[in-house]
Amino acid sequence: MADLSPIVVENLNHSYGRGALKKQILFDISTEIPAGEIVILTGPSGSGKTTLLTLVGALRSAQSGSVRVLGQELCNAKPRTLEHVRQQIGFIFQQHNLLAALTAQQNVELGLRVNGTLTRDGVRRRAREMLEAVGLGEHTNKRPEHLSGGQRQRVAIARALANEPSMLLADEPTASLDSESGREVVDRMQALARKQGTTILLVTHDNRILDIADRLVHLEDGHMQTFTNAVISNTQHMMQILAENRQKEPMKSIIANMDEEAFRGVINELTADSRNFLEVTRKAEDDAFQSMLERALRLFTGRLAGLMNAERASLMLVDDEQQALIMRISQDEEIELVSIPIGSGIAGAAARTGETIRIDDAYADPRFNPDIDKKTGFRTRSILCLPIRDQTGEIFAVTQLLNRKDGEPFDENDEKRFAEFAKSLGVILEALHRMHNENPTSRRKT
Repeated sequence: MADLSPIVVENLNHSYGRGALKKQILFDISTEIPAGEIVILTGPSGSGKTTLLTLVGALRSAQSGSVRVLGQELCNAKPRTLEHVRQQIGFIFQQHNLLAALTAQQNVELGLRVNGTLTRDGVRRRAREMLEAVGLGEHTNKRPEHLSGGQRQRVAIARALANEPSMLLADEPTASLDSESGREVVDRMQALARKQGTTILLVTHDNRILDIADRLVHLEDGHMQTFTNAVISNTQHMMQILAENRQKEPMKSIIANMDEEAFRGVINELTADSRNFLEVTRKAEDDAFQSMLERALRLFTGRLAGLMNAERASLMLVDDEQQALIMRISQDEEIELVSIPIGSGIAGAAARTGETIRIDDAYADPRFNPDIDKKTGFRTRSILCLPIRDQTGEIFAVTQLLNRKDGEPFDENDEKRFAEFAKSLGVILEALHRMHNENPTSRRKT
């Protein structure tokens, strides 16, 4: 590994306690973080994340192996060496650790004065510039008690970056913040670090912010895990949000009993998570994660049919290689998933034209293919079919409803409501579509 990288860890082992009470926390850890890279360190509580962060941050001396930070070896390092390295690092913690008696500007100035390289006027000017950079230009004279949690954390970011450190280490910086404030904090951190070329190592349990990372490093019981394991571990909550307090009631029952407002809330939360995960899941070729997405989509599709007062609902992906629609999610779980050529049938026509199609009488429309009805014994009357576009505007999926339960055809109001749900489901479905087209082994035979 090249020492040009600001963080180089090789065969690191670390333990706490002595004798019979000695417990090993980290086992043979090796990783390298190049300059300017943003790395997120994930893993369950007790996996060794904070320990690794404190060793890299020169807050304690490493015991065994090698930890080279900013060109200095920290294994069995002397206090003077650790202090020298710490002075080149910015730290952000879960608790902002601001001094209550000082204003926002004075808290940032305090960090600059410790460095001792600027004049008094230079310190004041730099502190104000940093607070303006994190959107707090109008709050410089406020004390922490008069700032919101997100604002206090942004002061902490300004303080950490004011000295233009070579590295930024953050331990659960969004844990005490709501989703909006947490997102704002990491976006500010990312923008400022990118501008200054700062290397970032961030420990988090917050799945909402994984998309800012260039790379994930995952710890499990003190061992470094694969990238795919990191993705799988950090997406488990996508299913857990369906059951408050981890109820043992089957998810199917939970979804079925949700009213429309609750269902929209779950869809919106899952959609936000999926949007953040799209760039991460693009690299993950794992059947377990794919199965998780399909299970969630199947449940939501069934509930969507109920809310739309429809007898059947399905979701189909565009297969780029075959130029066909592949039915991936259907309420008829017992049938083989079928392949529909683009342009063929109602769904194929929607995929080709990009237009929503409403059919009052399916058997009177020459585009309708009755083969699936023959296989299932289902009698299709009316159809509402929508194409779904990805973030670039390309059609990558089609979703459809069959038969209003009251016997009436679908109308304009149905189309509008269905489009709202389809837009959210489309974000989730896009991750599945990427897996399907980028990992040929994941494709089901049709």
